[in-house]
Amino acid sequence: MSATPIQRSVDEATRGRPRPRLLLDPLLLLGTLGLVAMSLVTLDGATRNDIPGNPDYYVHRQAAYAAVGIVLMLAISRFDYSRLREFKLGIYGAMVGLNVLPLLLAAATRGARSWIDLPFFRFQPSELGKVLLIVALAGFIVDRIRRLGERETTARLMLLALGPAALVMVQPDLGSASVYVVAAFVMLFIAGTPGRHLASLVALFAIALVLVLAVAPAVGVEVLKPYQVDRLTGFLNPSENTGDVTYQLNQSKIAIGSGEKTGRGLEEATQTSLNFLPEHHTDFIFSVVGERWGFVGAALVLSLFALVIWRTVRLLTMAKNLFGTLIAAGVLAMLMYQTFVNVGMTIGIMPITGVTLPLMSYGGASYLTTFIALGLLQAIHVQARIAQGSKGRGLILS
Repeated sequence: MSATPIQRSVDEATRGRPRPRLLLDPLLLLGTLGLVAMSLVTLDGATRNDIPGNPDYYVHRQAAYAAVGIVLMLAISRFDYSRLREFKLGIYGAMVGLNVLPLLLAAATRGARSWIDLPFFRFQPSELGKVLLIVALAGFIVDRIRRLGERETTARLMLLALGPAALVMVQPDLGSASVYVVAAFVMLFIAGTPGRHLASLVALFAIALVLVLAVAPAVGVEVLKPYQVDRLTGFLNPSENTGDVTYQLNQSKIAIGSGEKTGRGLEEATQTSLNFLPEHHTDFIFSVVGERWGFVGAALVLSLFALVIWRTVRLLTMAKNLFGTLIAAGVLAMLMYQTFVNVGMTIGIMPITGVTLPLMSYGGASYLTTFIALGLLQAIHVQARIAQGSKGRGLILS
């Protein structure tokens, strides 16, 4: 059967052009899959005694979350992220609505109302809200880019993040709330907000911190729960604080220190296997890595995070438009902040705020949210390569 005129014209137009083989960023994908593999292997040893009669409970569920997340990431990578700018108001409204739901529907768990029980997993709206805020805020910043030098613009854009952060903080979830604020601040910085405006925001944050931690308690006003204050201040003087926060920190330090260079192995990792190390499948999973594989294992995990962060920085510079650059900046802030805070709290240089380690800590909502963010990064890479190809530079990955 002979080709139609339309088919012949398409063949002539595309003849001689390099055909795309792979538009995804392979190194970003490698770092992602490496962290997933490390998470599954770590959980396999750390949680085998947590659920009597079901040693693979956490591993199987984490593997299922990873499988769904990878499919979700690949699907998002094929989507033109620029179209999301048109729906910024709807995305922002959905994010606010999601963060209100726990206050209305969630039952209190360990003093927090952050999770909604679904048939297959516990959904934490504040996790998905991180990515939704980044996308919506990127659209708002682009719309006001010509007025970014005005103080009113900076204030309004920052308030768009502070409002949802306050909703999350009330749940209370101080860790996720801080991610909202940090992501917004970094996006404003990348967009070109004047330095004096950013300095004013930092000064206001410092003043607010002093008021919340020192002034308010002195006059009998309780802004934060006592355990939240202990988490924020306990790591500064661990010898003077004998509460649960210091116990967690001390057990984490013992676990990491006992791993030494190459780790104690699975059977000898007593801090984990005997449950001395609390939350070893979520907040303190890095401590498990340090105890089981020592410096070598910890360095491998941090190297994989460095690979993901490096590729994110690269995508920030190669995005086809400012909207993509700001999304990449927000995701970069989210990943870097969570990694630094989580690892820092396990070794005692940061307060314990409940921030999970991306792609390592167990959890459906946090896992899928991270994959959505990575899908957006891959979409930015794909669109950048297509834009380059349209200028005659080809679509094949370098």
